[in-house]
Amino acid sequence: MFTDQHKDPFEERLVTALHETGGEFDTDRTALAARGAARGRRKRFVRRAAVAGGTASVVLACVGGALVLRPGGTATEAVPSSMTASAKPKPSVTATPATGEQMIETLKNLLPDGDFSEERGRGTEPTDDLKVPAPYAGLVFDDGDGAAAVEVGVGRVQPGGTEARQAAQCPDRAYIPYDACKTSRLADGSVVTVLQRYEYADRRVDTKLWTAELVTPTGQHITVSEWNAAAEKDKPVTRTDPPLNPAQLTRLAAAKEWRTVANALPEPLPEPELPGSDLHARTNLLALLPKGLKVTDKSSDDGDFAYAVVDDGKGRSMVQVNVQPDMLDSAGDLFGSNSETLPDGTRVAVRQGRGDRADQVMWTVDTMRADGRRVVISAFNAGTQYEPATRATPALTIAQMRKMALDARWWSGS
Repeated sequence: MFTDQHKDPFEERLVTALHETGGEFDTDRTALAARGAARGRRKRFVRRAAVAGGTASVVLACVGGALVLRPGGTATEAVPSSMTASAKPKPSVTATPATGEQMIETLKNLLPDGDFSEERGRGTEPTDDLKVPAPYAGLVFDDGDGAAAVEVGVGRVQPGGTEARQAAQCPDRAYIPYDACKTSRLADGSVVTVLQRYEYADRRVDTKLWTAELVTPTGQHITVSEWNAAAEKDKPVTRTDPPLNPAQLTRLAAAKEWRTVANALPEPLPEPELPGSDLHARTNLLALLPKGLKVTDKSSDDGDFAYAVVDDGKGRSMVQVNVQPDMLDSAGDLFGSNSETLPDGTRVAVRQGRGDRADQVMWTVDTMRADGRRVVISAFNAGTQYEPATRATPALTIAQMRKMALDARWWSGS
């Protein structure tokens, strides 16, 4: 059974990060989720990010060189838009609406020979529940080697914007483990990222999720997802791999039929600038780590969130930080009767509990200055939040984390 809202690899990255970095961390989950969502598919997925909850931190950091598209097919760096997101979407010049049935038939015609069942689709027209159209088609496809869920979603993104950049990157393996990921440029200037991973980061089941995410130079955005089971979750594995290999996934995502559908959609809203770009969380985290720790991995982004994996010779330990400049309205939820208030008005809360896995330990020091500037640091007794524990406790002590979180360096450049 498919959900009513089609899945997108970036949405999956976000939702997976929300679920997989969960646990019993009693912080302002909604605020962290919203800030994480701001790095990517804001408009469609912020609501789901807030609902997912239970998150220690939301991580959408990506590794490798980003291929960002502009009209004409050249790769370049994204330039933050000075426009606000308050403008209404404008329809595309060449609009050819598609119904849900047409979306399904198009998908069936583009797939290899086989049997189809559990067909679902949505067209390009807005609905009462979905003001911005999100056309998709989903079905169960059996080529004789086992039933497999296949979905295609179509949208539009700002050329050269954050969403286009995220679609053209492989995810950070510290949070989204995968077997293979490759980003390629097609002859027409489009960029496609093929990701081969598992439905669950900890591989609690052997359901595989393979995706192809394509963005054209003009912002047409096509996502193909397939599983080696008849549904993404709660169905037994039916085959070793999903039915389409990476080359077939790429061809399906690049089919011209989806471009016509994308042209019927409103132009995307201008993207606001990402928050926290001047906070340099990664730079400051690395500078404030106690001496004697070897950094074995670190986040690529240097905004309001960062992580580092450290090793003191006793095992790998992940350390995360989130820096938020204005969280005063959430102070009452974050700092309860067990928190401490320093003479300058800074509030400090310490939490020690388990991580996502039963064998993981997660320690957190949460601080907020009197004006609402917040720094929250968490440390784990494992190198990632989905791997088994590598040590009894995190590599940092609570005292060390507290000293780091209270350091004025976090705000020296803001």
